[in-house]
Amino acid sequence: MTVRKLFEVGSWVVYPSHGVGQLTSIDTIEVNGEKMEFYVILFQKNKLSLKLPVKKAIAAGLRNTVTQEELEQIFRSLSQKAKKKRMMWSKRSQEYDTKINSGDPMALAETLKELHKTGGTSMQSFSERQIYQKALERLAAEISIAEKSELEDVTKRIETTLQEAA
Repeated sequence: MTVRKLFEVGSWVVYPSHGVGQLTSIDTIEVNGEKMEFYVILFQKNKLSLKLPVKKAIAAGLRNTVTQEELEQIFRSLSQKAKKKRMMWSKRSQEYDTKINSGDPMALAETLKELHKTGGTSMQSFSERQIYQKALERLAAEISIAEKSELEDVTKRIETTLQEAA
């Protein structure tokens, strides 16, 4: 049984728990006597190759990179002040990890806004810096692929936008 393929070989895709990767091939593998098709996604940064059943790709959260309209929404969100959260750090930390692993670029933007400190990274705790950095890397990687621009330039643009909003 052939499943309609939603993603093209060579395209960049986002897998929630790993970020941006490139779809390198679609392999057919026999599993328990049944032929199944798998997307093979390469995540360069982690040197990780993932095989994801084509049938389960959408349910697993696989998606294309952001559109121009979504990029505008992300930067609009980043340019607004963050709402202060009044909960214990352990709860917020779990919430941030969930947002980062959701693969949702707007959730990444929210996380960055909430963790961005006007005094710079020296004003953050070690765990805040780690979570902030992870969210920044994920969002910047996706935007740089979507815009076909340098990762470093995108990272600076995100941080400048956050600084101006603070």
